[in-house]
Amino acid sequence: MNESISRQDERAFEGSTPSGEDAARGSNLARFRPRSEASGKSIDKARGGPTVKRWLFGLALAGALTYAGAALARYIVVGQYIYTTDDAYVRNDLAIVSPKISGYIEEVGVTDNQHVKAGQMLARIDAGDYQLAVAAARQKGETQDATIARIKAQVASQNAVVAQAQAQLESARAEQSRAEADLTRIRALAAADFATRQRFEQAVADRAKSVAAVAGGEAALAGAKANLIVLQSQTEEAQRLRAEMATAQARAERDLGFAEIKAPFDGVIGNRVVERGQFTQPGARMMALAPDDRYYVEANFKETQLDRLAPGEKAKVTIDAYGGREFDGVVESIAPASGAQYSLLPPENATGNFTKITQRFPVRIKLASAAGDCLRAGLSVVVEVDTRANADR
Repeated sequence: MNESISRQDERAFEGSTPSGEDAARGSNLARFRPRSEASGKSIDKARGGPTVKRWLFGLALAGALTYAGAALARYIVVGQYIYTTDDAYVRNDLAIVSPKISGYIEEVGVTDNQHVKAGQMLARIDAGDYQLAVAAARQKGETQDATIARIKAQVASQNAVVAQAQAQLESARAEQSRAEADLTRIRALAAADFATRQRFEQAVADRAKSVAAVAGGEAALAGAKANLIVLQSQTEEAQRLRAEMATAQARAERDLGFAEIKAPFDGVIGNRVVERGQFTQPGARMMALAPDDRYYVEANFKETQLDRLAPGEKAKVTIDAYGGREFDGVVESIAPASGAQYSLLPPENATGNFTKITQRFPVRIKLASAAGDCLRAGLSVVVEVDTRANADR
C-alpha cells in the first residue's frame, strides 16, 4: 500500500508543475548529476591507474636490483681485476728513409700513402759519377794484375839466376879441389927436387885463385837469393795492394748500388719530402716507411695500477676510430721509467712548492697479427688488462 502511494506521489510530482524553489532545486540536481557520474568514472580509473603504475614500478625496481646485483657480482669476480686506461695510442716502428750517398735525385718512384713491397725502388740518385768510380777502380785493379804478373816473371828469372850462381859456385869448388890436389903434389915433388920452383909457385897461385872463385861464387849465390827474396816480397806487396784495390772497387760498386734506394720491408709510404732534381746528402730525410706488421699499443697506466701489471697478461684493445672494434693483445713489456723522465726537461721536485701528481708509465701491448690491416699509427684506443693471473700480488 505504501509502495502504491509512493508511486502515485511520484506520478503526481512528475505531472505537477514545480514551484520556483523546487525548480531551482531540480536544476541544481540536474547540474550535479552528470558531475557525480563523471566523478564515479574518474574514481574507477583512479582505482585502476595506480595499480598498473605500481606494478610497472615494481617490475622496473626488480630489474634494476637484478642488474645491480649482476654488476656487483661481475665486479667482485672480474671487474676489480680489470685495469683500464684511455691514455693509449697505436704506435709503429716507423723507418726514416735516407740516402747513403750524395747526388741529384733522378727519379722518385712512389707517392704518399702508397703501399710498397720489400725491394721496390723508392727513389734513384744520378749514378754517373759512381759508375765512373767503379770503372776507375776496375782499371786500377787490372793494372795491378799486370804488375803482379811482371813481378812473378822477375821471380822466375831470378830463380834461374840463383840456379846459375849455384852452378858456378859448385864449379869453383871443384876447381878449388883440383888446385889443392895439384899443390899437394907439386909440393912433394918440389921437396924432392923433382919440380921447379916456378911450377910450385904456379900451383900455389892456382889454389889461391880457386879459393877466391869459390868465395865469389858464394857471394853471387847469396846476392841472387837476396834478390829473389826481394822479388817475392814485392809480389806479396803487390798482391796485398791488389786486394786493397779490390776492396776499393767493391766499395765503389756498393756506392753505385746505393744510387737506387729500395724499400727494406713491406709498408706504406708517408711524409714524402723528396722531389726529382733535388740535391740530397747522406742521412737527409726523404720519406717515412710504416711497416705492415709492427703495430703495437703504448698504454700509459697510472703508477697506482702497476701493482698487478706484468708481461704476458691478456689485454683487450678498443679502437675509437672503428666504432669500438676490439682486438686481442698481450702485455709485452713495462717501461723502466715514467714518461716524464724521458722528456726534454724532466720535472725537478726538490723545490719549496710541491704538488704530487700521479705519474704514468708506458706499457707496450702486442696486438694480434690480424689487427695490422686496419691500424694506423696515432689512433686513440682504450686498453683493458686482465690481472687475475696476479691477483695475489
